[in-house]
Amino acid sequence: MSTLAKRFGAIVGAGALVVALAACSAESATGDTVTDGVLTIATGEPAYYPYVIDDAPESGEGFEAAVAYAVAEELGFAAEDVVWVRTTFEAAIQPGPKDFDFNLQQYSITEERAANVDFSLPYYSTPQAVITQAGSAASGATSLAELQGLLIGAATGTTSFQAIEEIIQPTAGAQAFNDNDAAKLALETGQIDALVVDLPTAFYLTAVEITDGEIVGQLDGAVGVPDQWGLVLAKDSPLTDAVNEAIQSLIDSGKLADITSTWLGADQSAPVLK
Repeated sequence: MSTLAKRFGAIVGAGALVVALAACSAESATGDTVTDGVLTIATGEPAYYPYVIDDAPESGEGFEAAVAYAVAEELGFAAEDVVWVRTTFEAAIQPGPKDFDFNLQQYSITEERAANVDFSLPYYSTPQAVITQAGSAASGATSLAELQGLLIGAATGTTSFQAIEEIIQPTAGAQAFNDNDAAKLALETGQIDALVVDLPTAFYLTAVEITDGEIVGQLDGAVGVPDQWGLVLAKDSPLTDAVNEAIQSLIDSGKLADITSTWLGADQSAPVLK
C-alpha cells in the first residue's frame, strides 16, 4: 500500500473519531453562510505554493484552493458563488465571530484550538520535517540527538514550533518567527541552523526557494504533535456538519486523494529522525 493510501486510510479512521457526522442537505447549507447565497472562504495572505498557486485562490489552482472548491461543490455552491477573503493564521483561530464560512491554511487540529473554533474532518495528514542548507551544522544529521545542540526555528503558533519543543527538544529552545518567510530568511542568513515545516512545504522550499536546501528528515508525527489538517469554522457553526459530510463524500469518492496526488505528489517521503 502506498504512503498516500495509508495516510487517507488513517484520515478516514481518525475522522470518524473527530466529529460525528449529522445529516445536512446542500440546500440547507446555502442558508447557513455568513452572506446569504454566497460561500465565503478564507486563506492566508499571502497564500503559498503548493497550496495556492500564484497567491490566487480564486483560480482553484493549488492543493487547498482545489479542496476548497471541491467542498463548495459538495455544499451546493457553484464556483461563481464562492468569495475569498484573507486572514492571518493566528486571527482565524481566535475566539469570536468570523467573516468567513471556513478557512484553510494548513491548520493542524489541536485540542487547544478546538476550544475556540470548530474543525472539520481532516482533509490531509502530514509529518513535520527538518530542513537546512548544505554546509550548515545541521547538514547530514541523522538523529534527534545531533540536532539538540543546534538552533532550530519555526513559525510561532504552529505545530512545527510545537514539534521542535516536544520532539527535538533543543537545548536553546525553539526559535520563534512570525511566519515561514521570516524563518526561511533566518536560515538563509545563518541565524538558525535548521527550520521545521510540514513535509510538502519542505520539499518545495528545498527544491525552489532555498539555495542548496536539504531535507534533513521528517519527525515522527505519532509523538505528541497532531498532524492532521482541518477546515476552520466559527465555534458551533451551523455549517460544520455539512462541511464534514462534504469532506467525507470527497474521501469516499476518491476525489480528495486525486486532488492530493495532483498537487502534492502521490508519495513524498523522507527518513524519520529518531
